Amino acid sequence: MKKDFIAVSDYSPSELQTMLDLAVKLKQELKDGGNQPILKNKTMAMIFQKPSLRTRVSFDMAMRQLGGDALYLSPNEIGLGKRESIADVARVVSGYVDIIMARVFEHDHVLKLAQWADIPVINGLSDYNHPCQAMADALTILENFGTLKDINVTFVGDGNNVAVSLMFICTKLGAHFTQTGPEGYDMPQEAIQIAQKFADESGSTIKFTRDVHEAVKNSHVIYTDTWTSMGQEEEAKKREAVFPPYQVNESLVNEADKDAIVMHCLPAHRGQEITDAVADGSHSRLFPQAHNRLHAQKAIVATLLG
Repeated sequence: MKKDFIAVSDYSPSELQTMLDLAVKLKQELKDGGNQPILKNKTMAMIFQKPSLRTRVSFDMAMRQLGGDALYLSPNEIGLGKRESIADVARVVSGYVDIIMARVFEHDHVLKLAQWADIPVINGLSDYNHPCQAMADALTILENFGTLKDINVTFVGDGNNVAVSLMFICTKLGAHFTQTGPEGYDMPQEAIQIAQKFADESGSTIKFTRDVHEAVKNSHVIYTDTWTSMGQEEEAKKREAVFPPYQVNESLVNEADKDAIVMHCLPAHRGQEITDAVADGSHSRLFPQAHNRLHAQKAIVATLLG
C-alpha cells in the first residue's frame, strides 16, 4: 500500500523519530561532501496553488541533491479542480512522475489528490495543517536541545495550520505545547482532541491561555507566525487591531527560559508579530529552521520512495 505524508498525526512517534534521524544523517552527509544519489531517476511533480519561497526551493533542491528531479507546476498551468478535476489530475500525473508534492488552499484538495493518485502525495501546506514545516521545526528543536521530550514549546499567535502541525509533533514526541492568542483565533477543536490523545500517550501536556506572559514562562521554544496568512488579506485590519499584545519582542523573550530559542515559519512581517531585535538576535533560530526544511523533506521523500 502506498504511503502519503498528509499529516503528522498519520505517523507513529517511532516513525517520526526515524525520519528525523534520517534528516540528521542526510544533513551531515551533505555537509561532508554531498548526498548519495538515492533518488536517481526519480521525479517529483510540485503542484502549487499558492506561491512559495521555502517550499519550492527546498523540495526542488532536495530532489536534485539526492540525484532526482523536480517539475514545478504553477497555479495557471493546472487550475486544480477548476480546469480539470482533482481526480483526473492525480491519475494523469501518476503516470508521469514518482511522487507529488502539493501546496494548496483547501485541505480537501490534497486529500483528494492522495485518494486518486497511484503514487505518494506530500502535503506541502493546506489550510488545515503544514506537516513538512513541523518536521523542520522538530529537527530544529532536536538540534538545540537533543530531544523534544519535556521541552516547553509555546506558540504565540493565531491557532492556524502551522500551529496545528506543531501541536501534533510536540504531543507525538513528548514536548509540552502551549498556545496563546486573542479571542476568536483559537485552534480547531477537532485538532485539539486528536492531539490530546497523543499527549496522553507520550506524557506531554497541552495548554491554552490568553495571557501571553503566563504562556512564555519557562518556555524553551517561543514560536510565532504572521498575524494574517495568505488568503486572509481582507481580515488584515481586524487582525492588526487585536494581535499587537502578542508581539514577540525582547521583553517577552526575557520572560522565557534564559536559553530559549525563537522560531518562525517565515515569511515574517517584522514589526508586527516579531521585532527585528528578536528575529536577528541571539535567541533566533529563524534561518537554521528555514534551512532545515531541506533536510527534513529529504527524509520524508526518501522514506516515501524507499
